[in-house]
Amino acid sequence: MVHFIDISLPLHGKTVVYPGNPRVKIRTLRGKTSWHSEIMLGSHTGTHVDAPRHAFRDGGGVDRLPLQAFYGPCRVLDLTRVAGAVTAGDLAGYRIRAGERILMKTRNSRRGFSRWRDDYVWLTGEAAAWLAQRRVSLVGIDSLSVKQRGSPDNRPHTALLSRGIPIVEGLDLSKVRPGRYVFIGLPLKLMGLDGAPLRAALLG
Repeated sequence: MVHFIDISLPLHGKTVVYPGNPRVKIRTLRGKTSWHSEIMLGSHTGTHVDAPRHAFRDGGGVDRLPLQAFYGPCRVLDLTRVAGAVTAGDLAGYRIRAGERILMKTRNSRRGFSRWRDDYVWLTGEAAAWLAQRRVSLVGIDSLSVKQRGSPDNRPHTALLSRGIPIVEGLDLSKVRPGRYVFIGLPLKLMGLDGAPLRAALLG
């Protein structure tokens, strides 16, 4: 039997969001014979993917990202000792190769996602460029943004998205040991949008 590890954040009215993003609002309605819900949320809510349109005005939308990037072998890297930012030096010892899906487990997962924390661990511009140069297939991190909040350096997004490398943010890796897995996390097919929520899991 396949063992799934759910690495998605739950979505509900108290889900923490990046400052300035829309909060989750859910209203359940009763029809004549059934129930249905009205859902309001931002495209970068919870566990989600960034598409090139997120960083570039004329960038491709989430519907144009190749689905094969979101399914296949991946590696979860142990970066829990990093404080502040993940650097290229932190990644260099992992011998990352072209085509790999790289998920970064930091202290963010250990601290949880019950409230916003301004001192989350992010990825430096140099580290993002380093990953892009190695032509990875996907980059994931356990924070709601791969970039430091308020930083003028947008390379954590642009270095990867300019090469069509999807960025998955908001991963919950608290129950995941570093190592090799199969990643699956397909985004909603929202046409032309800058990002979309996805349900992410590891098969181990």
